[in-house]
Amino acid sequence: MEVQKHIEQLEKELIGKTTEEQMASIADVFGREATFSSSFGYEDQVVSHMIFSANLGIEVFTLDTGRNFPETYKVWSRTLERYGKPIVAYYPDATEIEAFVSSKGPNAIYDSIDNRKQCCFIRKVAPLRRALKGKKIWITGIRAEQTAHREGMKHLEWDEANQIIKFNPLLNWTWDEVRAYVRLHNIPYNSLHDQGFPSIGCQPCTRAVKNGENPRAGRWWWEDQTKRECGLHVGAK
Repeated sequence: MEVQKHIEQLEKELIGKTTEEQMASIADVFGREATFSSSFGYEDQVVSHMIFSANLGIEVFTLDTGRNFPETYKVWSRTLERYGKPIVAYYPDATEIEAFVSSKGPNAIYDSIDNRKQCCFIRKVAPLRRALKGKKIWITGIRAEQTAHREGMKHLEWDEANQIIKFNPLLNWTWDEVRAYVRLHNIPYNSLHDQGFPSIGCQPCTRAVKNGENPRAGRWWWEDQTKRECGLHVGAK
């Protein structure tokens, strides 16, 4: 109950403010106990720009799964060059990923949903838990129009799985608004976005989307499911 009251109070404080002002408010309230997870997509680059350009002091981290696109590593480097701010990298446990690949092979994700989810857990979910340890609020680049599941998320919410407040500052932004912001501020972005990739994850798990497809249709495209998440954003109902 106390957590919910805290979230409601925060929500009231953010009403009427621009996204940049909301980010500044979060930084004022939580300081280094606020953290932002970036995968270097359009949305995440927008939030990183807000943090770095205003020197908000919010930690920015990324989960390097070891299977990212070369283009992702390039925009990571360009972001460091542009802002001169650190981006903390978290990696999978070497012993766990070695055991998984040794027993099931490098392409086991295509064999079953369980294998794919296990891979996601080792490479993303477990490192995320380490990244969020000791933090009080987790900032994301989630947008509601990305999936039906994300339409049900809130601007501020309690993430039960990770026991942390989650702030989704771009939740109600459109794809066009994100792209316009990137252009306006000349923000470094992943060149795959120009090649039909609105959503970019691990290279073996991501393809370009066709005209009219859902923005995340290119993620785990071989799975016939209505909700295809890696396990990072499952707290909201």
